[in-house]
Amino acid sequence: MDHVPDPELLVELERLCTELAFRAGRFIHDERPGHVRVADTKSSETDVVTIMDRRSEQLLHDLVRQARPEDGILGEEGAHVSGRSGLTWVIDPIDGTVNYLYDIPAYAVSVAVVVGDPETPGAWRPVAAAVSDPCRGVVHHARRGGGAWTRPDRPDEHDTGRDRRLAVSAEARLGRALLATGFGYEAQVRARQAEVLREVLPRVRDIRRIGSAALDLARVAEGTVDAYAESGINAWDLAAGWLLVEEAGGRVVGVGEHPGPSLTVAAGPALVEPVRTLFTGRTDPDRDAW
Repeated sequence: MDHVPDPELLVELERLCTELAFRAGRFIHDERPGHVRVADTKSSETDVVTIMDRRSEQLLHDLVRQARPEDGILGEEGAHVSGRSGLTWVIDPIDGTVNYLYDIPAYAVSVAVVVGDPETPGAWRPVAAAVSDPCRGVVHHARRGGGAWTRPDRPDEHDTGRDRRLAVSAEARLGRALLATGFGYEAQVRARQAEVLREVLPRVRDIRRIGSAALDLARVAEGTVDAYAESGINAWDLAAGWLLVEEAGGRVVGVGEHPGPSLTVAAGPALVEPVRTLFTGRTDPDRDAW
């Protein structure tokens, strides 16, 4: 895995991530048509792509190319640019597309800069990131070693716009943990996940299904949910939120040390292992996740 950029560059990358997430977040929110049209489906009929997903990704692609032409780009809707700098922008133009389709106010734009190969699980790591939550009017942002922060995306005269530092929940007891999760799009995957959750639900305080992995991870970072666990998520779902959680004092792991499609678990230090055990049966890295 490549080295983390120097501190001065990290500050600039965090600033750019925040600006790009803000601009795309305001775009998808303010320009959302009254009737959102499905442009395509991917893994199943429930895995939809809207015209606005594509327009948002094009906006982000153009902004990255203008600001950092030597960097690579990996986007959920097909943007794939090989870079020469050792840095790759991993972008999700609308995370929570089904919510967006139905005008449910829980969707996000996720923007991260990573080192390593984001297409190979375990071979990459985020170094700067931002998640725009335009329905709440905030942007969360972080850089490696700089903490995780949130700011209003449209400060008014009653709000100075100063950033507020994020911190994960201090909850240590599994039985009192509010757990966020999500489900895959394929029927057989959903059936398996439902069976796992039937065993998990009696052992936690409750379960929340927000519908956006980026927002789930952001909520772990800000402490409004205690933990998050899900299988089947990709680099663009994970990259920005992963850094937010770690910089807010939490841990993000998978079946082994690195999160990825098999399993992603995020929580404060005291809850990570108990939650991982819920979804793997034990902490053995060789055991398959749910």
